[in-house]
Amino acid sequence: MNPSARLQAAIDLLDAILDESRPADGVIAAYFRGRKFFGAKDRRAVSDQIWRILRHRARLSWALGTEQVSGRLLVAADLAQHDKKHIDAISGLFSGSLHGPHPFAPNERRMVQQAASRDPADAPREIKLEMPDWLTDKFDAAFGARADAELAALQGEAPLDIRANILKTSRDAVLAELTAEKLKAAPTLLSPMGVRITGRTTLGNHDGFKDGRFEVQDEGSQLVSMLADAQAGQSVIDLCAGAGGKTLAIAAAMKNTGRIIACDVSVKRLERAKLRLRRAGVHNATLRVLETNDKWIKRQGESFDRVVIDAPCSGTGSWRRHPDARWRFTPDALTNLTTTQDALLDQAAPLVKPGGRIVYITCSMLPDENQERVTAFLARHPNFKIAPVGDVWKNVLGTTAPTDKDTLTLTPASHNTDGFFVALLERA
Repeated sequence: MNPSARLQAAIDLLDAILDESRPADGVIAAYFRGRKFFGAKDRRAVSDQIWRILRHRARLSWALGTEQVSGRLLVAADLAQHDKKHIDAISGLFSGSLHGPHPFAPNERRMVQQAASRDPADAPREIKLEMPDWLTDKFDAAFGARADAELAALQGEAPLDIRANILKTSRDAVLAELTAEKLKAAPTLLSPMGVRITGRTTLGNHDGFKDGRFEVQDEGSQLVSMLADAQAGQSVIDLCAGAGGKTLAIAAAMKNTGRIIACDVSVKRLERAKLRLRRAGVHNATLRVLETNDKWIKRQGESFDRVVIDAPCSGTGSWRRHPDARWRFTPDALTNLTTTQDALLDQAAPLVKPGGRIVYITCSMLPDENQERVTAFLARHPNFKIAPVGDVWKNVLGTTAPTDKDTLTLTPASHNTDGFFVALLERA
């Protein structure tokens, strides 16, 4: 494809992303599935530009001088700001050539000229940090003087981590396999099961993945799964199992003994979990679709040593992977999520055996979804207390936890993981 045709593809995709409520990665995948004529280099070039634009959408909009952006304007501003192209060179690409963007209207040309001349260093703080005003205030409350560093880290690209499946292999064996294939792989710093791969690669067709020797899982997700401290022979219920990532890690920690019930309200997500569990060689997990006010849950009583809640949340901790999500998130959505989180915690409480724990997990960095939910739960349920995460970390991982608090917040800036929160709530 010629450069102008690539730009038009990026414009079409960006317009679709701006118009739809679906996550950007789904829009991009569907677009390329329907256009087999795109070569690998063309797909990579278009995708790279789209993700770069999404990571700097606020800065590009500010440079253009408008919040009413279009795919055309964002692509042109990106060429001006990132590639430092002169307005005449950009106009040459927007020439109306076959399969390329049509020429600029006079007002578009003026806006792109302005974008080329504006220095991002002059932008307001929230523009530099690519964050809506109302969320910037919440990060300030959560992180104080570290807020800017935490927000800046969310603009970067997330690393590629995998978890060695100890039911089938070891981390050393996975490292040796990947290194022999000339991949740049190294042990993760905190997770004893993790491997971080530097550079872009696709693992979906790798023999190690297809045979279940490893799973793609962020190091932070690995760590909060291990902090469930599920023991061999115990009984565990995962109330929001989704596609089963944390269920897989917990099953491995339990050495395929005891029982895990992986629940979710989505049949499709549990179907994906079924395939992953089979591939990983997990035999101690069963799947259950939950309905609203499910009577089956109420009949379980105090049956479980661990009740895992990987709660629906804002996903702020994963915004390196989903930069478009920050602009779809609203105060009303946050209110709805905190209501759901409270309901899940209350649902979990009567399921816990005396001495057992609720493992409350979010991939959020907002206090509203994390510590505030824990504090409110403990006020409603005085028969629960926090099990200090540092003690559990020491027992499970054998090292010192990267926190001096009773709960744990992992962040991209501080730990180079996705953002995660975990609280261990123990029943008296």
